Amino acid sequence: MANLCEVCGKTTASGMNVSHSHIRTKRTWKPNIQRVRAIVDGETKKVNVCTRCLRSDKITRA
Repeated sequence: MANLCEVCGKTTASGMNVSHSHIRTKRTWKPNIQRVRAIVDGETKKVNVCTRCLRSDKITRA
């Protein structure tokens, strides 16, 4: 599944793990993407949406 919200465009973020001794290693944060049926332009489609958009009612579920 793509790590991209089709509503807000949220995608994978990158950064660093920082240990107690300040050793830094790369890491990623992936958004919580759900494939849901939603009403888009009057018809039902399956879209990849992050849970933040689902909670804030930015789409209408079918």
